Amino acid sequence: MARILITGASDGLGRALALALSSQGHDLLLHGRHAERLEAVARETGGVPLRADLSDRTAVRGLAAAVADHVDGLDVLVNNAGVGFGAPGAARELTSDGIELRLAVNYLAPYLLSRLLLPLLRKPARARIVNVASVGQADIDLDDLMMAHGYDGIRAYRRAKLAMICDTFDLAEQLAGTGITVNCLHPATLMPTTLVKVAEFAPRDSLEQGLRATLRLVEDPALDGVTGRYFDGLREERVRPQAYDPAFRAALAARAAELTES
Repeated sequence: MARILITGASDGLGRALALALSSQGHDLLLHGRHAERLEAVARETGGVPLRADLSDRTAVRGLAAAVADHVDGLDVLVNNAGVGFGAPGAARELTSDGIELRLAVNYLAPYLLSRLLLPLLRKPARARIVNVASVGQADIDLDDLMMAHGYDGIRAYRRAKLAMICDTFDLAEQLAGTGITVNCLHPATLMPTTLVKVAEFAPRDSLEQGLRATLRLVEDPALDGVTGRYFDGLREERVRPQAYDPAFRAALAARAAELTES
């Protein structure tokens, strides 16, 4: 059975994924921020609860260290944790590190965590990184990465998700031939999750749709060796042009390395 780390496992898609994978007997490491919900899903699944606030880069490093304390290898990393649009009209928020919140959690945390866990992901012959991105994407302004001007929560979310897709493509290229594949997906649109409720949007797609698409990237043997792809549900699709621009991706990655001190 596979050893799988799921971030954001205490609610929504992450919780559904944990329940589905535990029913198949996989060994789960479950990250969450809210203690009670995390402990509840750990009891339901038999997984190991690992609490961390991914807006804090020190906590991200602590999470990686905790994973290494529990397993000597990792078969799958699912970067699922995220901050949504926020309530309508909500003000811009900064983390304790002085970074715009959605950028920090939706992009910089998985950027850093994936790299910290590479030694564990290299242990098995094959491993997978699955990044939960979004069809909602917006072009990134490197001169105002923190959105100090004209802030909007929806646009901040969409920019961070495009950044995550850019990193998926970068890391897939860097890890080519190692046995580690890196893919990302938009699981489903406006699933009935806490993030959608807070934003006051009406749900559209079911949680089951998103679960099916995400499970496929986690475990489908037909995807062995498939890397550097973006999927909208079950279909491979293209994303915004910035993600295919090597010079832009290199500049973005340089900023990420600086902001994560990695």
